[in-house]
Amino acid sequence: MFADPGSLVTAIPSRTTRADYERMILTGGFPMVLGMPNAERGHWFRDFVDMVIDRDVLEIRKVRQRHVLPLILRHLAARTASVVNAADIAQHVGLDQRLVGDYITLLESVFLAHRLDSYGRTLSSKVSRSPKIHLIDSGLAAYLLGISQRKLDRRDPATLTEFGRVVETFVVNELIKQAGWADSVVEFGHFRTRDQREVDLVIESGEGEVIGVEVKAKSSIEEADFRGLRLLRDRLGSAFVGGVLLNLGQQSFRHDDRLFVMPADRLWTPLPTSW
Repeated sequence: MFADPGSLVTAIPSRTTRADYERMILTGGFPMVLGMPNAERGHWFRDFVDMVIDRDVLEIRKVRQRHVLPLILRHLAARTASVVNAADIAQHVGLDQRLVGDYITLLESVFLAHRLDSYGRTLSSKVSRSPKIHLIDSGLAAYLLGISQRKLDRRDPATLTEFGRVVETFVVNELIKQAGWADSVVEFGHFRTRDQREVDLVIESGEGEVIGVEVKAKSSIEEADFRGLRLLRDRLGSAFVGGVLLNLGQQSFRHDDRLFVMPADRLWTPLPTSW
């Protein structure tokens, strides 16, 4: 049974700053890169991708176009936290769609990316059935996209858009990782309607209870940020335990019935009780 997300709300602000989040997300979670200077980290990610492709992918299958696999991986990084579209990638790399789909599956099999299936197929015929793709690590995604601290400091709109997807990947991966330590088994999905109302992560317990998580790479909130969570709450009724909007701000509070706002560091920091 899920705990009430409202129990994580506190009047004490988080001490994690946006600069802290940016540094954490650009670094990622591979133990070898923690504490590395930025330049060394980039070299490590490059060598890591080459090693996985040369050692793991080519052991699974002989690939004639070995050179295209890093390119497809970069296209997946550009689409991390987005619906998988093999046809679009195939057009960019000049290969058959089915072959590109096969190569994406290969990259998943060596744990460079993973799919997040759609949730709620029985809720409405207007619910999208397409899975999302996520890179396995936010630092790897940032490296492949060329997102650096210097670029983030310039606040270039295109870079910030890419970073927003990487933030979502960071949170989704963190939650999936933490679920591996839980006593009960949960299932993960994403919810998206054809009119673009979505919830980035839907977590369902074995008893059918649901928590929705929306991720925003900003500290402010807008009413529109809750469109997907509200829809999911209204359709699921009492099965909807709560919806949480995780952002890079420092405040946590109840926004509406079973809808809450929290800083993303609530995923790994103890609930503060005092200064």
